[in-house]
Amino acid sequence: MQSLWMIVASFFFAGMGVCVKLSASAGYSLAEIVFYRSAIMFFIMLAFVRWRNVQLATPHWHRHVKRSVTGFCSLSVYFYAISLLPLATAVTLNYTSPVFLMLLLMFFRGLRLNLGILFALGLGFVGVVCLLRPSFDEGILFGAAVALGSAVLTAMVYFDVSDLGRRGEPAARTVFYFSLISTLLGLAWVAFSQMSQITFRGALMLAGTGGFATLGQLAMTRAYSSGKVLLSASLTYTAVVFATLFGVLLWGERLGWMEYAGMALVMVSGVSANYFSSMKKGT
Repeated sequence: MQSLWMIVASFFFAGMGVCVKLSASAGYSLAEIVFYRSAIMFFIMLAFVRWRNVQLATPHWHRHVKRSVTGFCSLSVYFYAISLLPLATAVTLNYTSPVFLMLLLMFFRGLRLNLGILFALGLGFVGVVCLLRPSFDEGILFGAAVALGSAVLTAMVYFDVSDLGRRGEPAARTVFYFSLISTLLGLAWVAFSQMSQITFRGALMLAGTGGFATLGQLAMTRAYSSGKVLLSASLTYTAVVFATLFGVLLWGERLGWMEYAGMALVMVSGVSANYFSSMKKGT
């Protein structure tokens, strides 16, 4: 099933998150990380489309521009939210994106509510909350609003990717234009920032960020282009499971019963979404 590519994408996005965390700890700024991530992705995709002889001409160029600009803004706003909030709180709020995606589908495509999928989405979000255990202190309303804004933008990205897939745009072409436009926007951003010296370790971390991001984007685009949109959305929660496991393996983070319960709920959410989406033709 094409939607299961979202699990693959979640793994790669979790790996990208690890590299972003290591890059930030090495002293690279947000602007630098975003730019290098986009630039590395662009050169990988340039080689890929030439190797696979992917035709870049498209009648839907304006839709690619919209998807790419929205994607760049989504990433930047999300990282900004992380700077304002505890990490767990920012990530949890960002993972409300499937709910906003469902609202977009209802408004623009006339989606009829499937209570089974709705249950799976809610179950997955509860699992994320159990895993991350966010804290809400006084005085963080602005940061919470920023994080919710990133969730809305992420939902718009998923909707645009699905729309391009419905119009016959191949995943490689969609990711190529996203990498190109993100690189140009990132270049404009770093032009007003101070650049750090690139060390061997830093180069490895930045290369990992771009490499994982490319693989994640390809898998995510394939999931939303060819699979069932709401099923793919419910499977995005698996990224939190992979990120949590990376934390255990790489940084020795310990898990309690709530974290294990959260991972179990996320897995049940994915299985439930698969079951309910197979009961009737998905969107």
